[in-house]
Amino acid sequence: MKTRNVTLGLLLMNLFIAFLGIGLVIPVLPTLMDELGITGKTVGYLTAAFAFAQLLVSPLAGKAADRFGRKIMIVIGLFIFGMSEFLFGIGKGIEMLFISRILGGISAAFIMPAVTAFIADITDLDSRPKALGFMSAAISTGFIIGPGIGGFLAEFGTRIPFFFAGALGTIASILSIILLSEPNRNEDENEQVSNGKFGFKRIFAPKYFLAFILIFIASFGLAAFESFFSLFVDHKFQFKPSDIAIVITGGGIFGAVTQVLLFDRLTRIWGEIKLLRYCLILSALLVFLMTVVHSYFSILLVTFIVFVGFDLFRPAITSYLSNIAGNEQGFVGGMNSMFTSLANISGPVLGGILFDIDINYPFYFATVILTLGIAITLFWKKQASDSSIKVKASVG
Repeated sequence: MKTRNVTLGLLLMNLFIAFLGIGLVIPVLPTLMDELGITGKTVGYLTAAFAFAQLLVSPLAGKAADRFGRKIMIVIGLFIFGMSEFLFGIGKGIEMLFISRILGGISAAFIMPAVTAFIADITDLDSRPKALGFMSAAISTGFIIGPGIGGFLAEFGTRIPFFFAGALGTIASILSIILLSEPNRNEDENEQVSNGKFGFKRIFAPKYFLAFILIFIASFGLAAFESFFSLFVDHKFQFKPSDIAIVITGGGIFGAVTQVLLFDRLTRIWGEIKLLRYCLILSALLVFLMTVVHSYFSILLVTFIVFVGFDLFRPAITSYLSNIAGNEQGFVGGMNSMFTSLANISGPVLGGILFDIDINYPFYFATVILTLGIAITLFWKKQASDSSIKVKASVG
């Protein structure tokens, strides 16, 4: 138990560091836009470059994590992450920034499926939701604290935050080499769910497909919100990097605390699918409210609560997939990452185009997409119950 807790703590630290680096860029985006003379559309393309690389590599990385092991994928991913952050720090032209973001996407594709599969390997069905809740909290906390640290370090120079993240990624890679041991696989759990088609045809398996579509929808809404929040409040309310850092950091901490305290309890009360539906309802409502609030306090309140919906959604869908994946943990982790990437490509690109037309349009569009997700959960409920009955019957 002690060894498992140490391993889990190291995995959570790795995720925290990776997403801390991603979050660092948020408060300096407006400054970079002015420095390099780029538009909202170009910012969307930069974000999409990260996601496109993650999209292409995630399926292969997920399979590699199943074939070659979890540890090697995590170590390589962290090393590439550190390199990408250093490149962003030294980049003076838009081309170097694109190379940096592409490497960042590759690193995320290596890290996420491997860590998810690693956690599934060292937990059982009873303890897994809590561990995945901690995993999601580590992601959220890193992404949230990132802007706070980025805003502080940016006072010493716009590129300093990226050198800081690069150093952290390199240190995490070294620590993982020394401290992580390859886990034993939980291939006996739900072994029967892995029978049938393999490869990309598995995406369309009934037990997976709607879950993957919901990952895309929720990630699309989150990408539209997060990618343009800093530009939105900068243009509409003249927020400074420090103001942006305070709002996002506070909201993220609130969301992460909610995950740790409530996720396991809410999953046991409602189950993953009902929790997913409530998260989408909350997120759609608050993303829309962002376009009508006017005071600093109301922006703070809406941002704090909107993170709760997104931050509870991520571990709920990951827990659902992990519990039905059997010995396909790397595969579902890779697909989770791939569909997230699809949303992170289309969300920022469409959001950037809409932002240049009207700064409210990305949030309107995200609200519509999230509402579609709510409708899918209503359809999905019966199908999930049927799948669950089949799994229980075959276990029995």
